[in-house]
Amino acid sequence: MEKVFRYIEDHADMYLDWLIEACNQPSVSAQNRGMVEMKELVKRFLNMINVEVEEITTDGYPIIYGELGEGHDKTLTFYNHYDVQPEDPIDHWKSPPFEASIREGKIFARGVADNKGNLIARICAVHAYQQIYGKVPINLKFIFEGEEEVGSPHLEFFAKEHPNKLKTNGIIWEGGSREVESKRPHIGLGVKGICYVELTCKGANTDLHSSEAAIIENPAWRLIWALSTLKNEQEEILIEGFYDDIVPLSDLDKKFIGSMIYDEEATKKLYGISKFLKNVSGDALKERLTADPTCTICGIESGYIGEGSKTVLPSIARVKLDFRLVPNQSPEKIAQLLRNYLDKHGFNDIEIKQAHGLHPFNTDPNHPFVNTVLKSMDEVYQEPPVILRNLAGSSPMYKMLKNTNIPAVQIGVANLQSNYHAPNENIFIDDYIQGIKVTAAVINNFR
Repeated sequence: MEKVFRYIEDHADMYLDWLIEACNQPSVSAQNRGMVEMKELVKRFLNMINVEVEEITTDGYPIIYGELGEGHDKTLTFYNHYDVQPEDPIDHWKSPPFEASIREGKIFARGVADNKGNLIARICAVHAYQQIYGKVPINLKFIFEGEEEVGSPHLEFFAKEHPNKLKTNGIIWEGGSREVESKRPHIGLGVKGICYVELTCKGANTDLHSSEAAIIENPAWRLIWALSTLKNEQEEILIEGFYDDIVPLSDLDKKFIGSMIYDEEATKKLYGISKFLKNVSGDALKERLTADPTCTICGIESGYIGEGSKTVLPSIARVKLDFRLVPNQSPEKIAQLLRNYLDKHGFNDIEIKQAHGLHPFNTDPNHPFVNTVLKSMDEVYQEPPVILRNLAGSSPMYKMLKNTNIPAVQIGVANLQSNYHAPNENIFIDDYIQGIKVTAAVINNFR
């Protein structure tokens, strides 16, 4: 692999240019902005490495599917997504979000970490391998969707309608990250699920003068009262049955958690906070981050919050919540438990709209594919990897891989300070180049 690694190093500027081109193309699925152009760009990149490309039409944005190689014993699949989050708030960016900027060894752009850096790195790895050896030693499949950032509503359809395209021996899924100080790379073997809901409380049929608050119910207050019952000050979620299905951590799970290095002081400094919830630290903090479910208020809207004063009694109040779920919890059941809870506590008038949901998913840490990825990481990184049984975030693994025995492993080019979904999203250029190398190593070792 030394020849391949050397080729990647010698052509790092070219591979960086490819990434910059991808990042400069907006592809905001939530706003249908730039999606057609990004789809065509992805197809062009795949054509550059001789992939036979097919568009899988859905009711939303198409899934780009491709195959390379034939007749080999093993098949490796790359799952990535070509859509990104909206760039708001724009005024917090130090450079335009869709004009990639390089500063202090980093590249800044919306989507560079999530997920275009990984998508392009997979293509670069195949390209470099081809330049040295002509052909890849295994069958490769590419599943690139355009709806991950809006809940992957058609990925389950793809898996159901195209079982032959899904058939594979292992998947490199989206991407992981790397620690900033210790530089230890992360390998993810699973993800949390998510139940995302919007609650709406309605009052009068129009906004009123605030003097009417003496006799007219305020839906904002009512919504606040409902929210205050969902979780106590000890961070315990009070919805009946919420914790019932959770699978306890195994000894191996706890070993993985113990192996993590989490720089608590650097994280607090980065986020501008003085402490973590409940003052937890050490293994307890890492366990909460990777293995505990959550209930989070993502945003509240009601009444007037513009400049100056407006004495108004709002007619409607909304809140968006997300619940991060751990193995054996399901978004459908959590949404129903929430409905039951609100009804029981006198808030049956509050409407619930479930926006999207993802089940948790885990890969067997003893699967041979995991060992292949670990071996490949050892060839590229000097630092020992951190094995994460669960990532703190969510991904649509379950939608595509339920009822299969396909292992999915996350490795990637981002870092723990990449600002996913936030202004000034970034990756280190060196991490990007090493991400290309480790992908090429997996291709070589998975025979």
